Amino acid sequence: MFKIALSAGHYLKTAGKRCLKKLDKNETREWVLNDRICDKIEEKLKAYDGYQLLRVDDTTGATDVSIANRCKKANSWGADFYLSIHHNAGINGGTGGGVVAYTYTNVDVKTASWQKELYDAIIAKTGLKGNRSTPLAKANLAECRLTNMAAVLLECGFMDSATDVPVILTEEYADKLATACVEVIVKKGKLTKKVVVEQPTTGAVYRVQVGAYSVKANAEKLVESLKKDGYDAYITT
Repeated sequence: MFKIALSAGHYLKTAGKRCLKKLDKNETREWVLNDRICDKIEEKLKAYDGYQLLRVDDTTGATDVSIANRCKKANSWGADFYLSIHHNAGINGGTGGGVVAYTYTNVDVKTASWQKELYDAIIAKTGLKGNRSTPLAKANLAECRLTNMAAVLLECGFMDSATDVPVILTEEYADKLATACVEVIVKKGKLTKKVVVEQPTTGAVYRVQVGAYSVKANAEKLVESLKKDGYDAYITT
């Protein structure tokens, strides 16, 4: 069973972590962007078998879970891979930016492989390459340093870039980025696609009638149950 530790960077009220107001009137907070991608990764992985997933942040965004505690959770759980989702800043309203994938300063070939494959897949899906001179970067980041397994921290675009902000705010971008991450996880974690068994249908149509002595709520439950079993059903009065 392949174990994935997933972290949405920061929390809802982290000071200063938001989109630049002149580029986004709502000043969307970084955690909202991070969490949306993590949620999509979780949802897309449900189509596969052979893995377990642990969110090491607070999925409501209400509590600031420290980096040390996030890493401790992943280590004690025995995760095989740690993925942290973030968004960057530092352009101050200028152009450029793009995705950057980080590892710790000294990593093995396995971790470097995760970094490159994730970055390549994300750029292929989203096109948000930007102008970073070292998009495959190494840094003394705690989430990469304190974890015992292969760990990658993704900066998924710049929240103060006139180029990136219109892109990273969209549902489409988050969906494409999550898809790219899942494709790499499926490949490297050797996950298998779930087999969907189609429910047999007889072609019969059931009419559930609501009358003077029946309760509509009960009729609705019966129709729902019939549909789950593969039958066509509807309510009449």
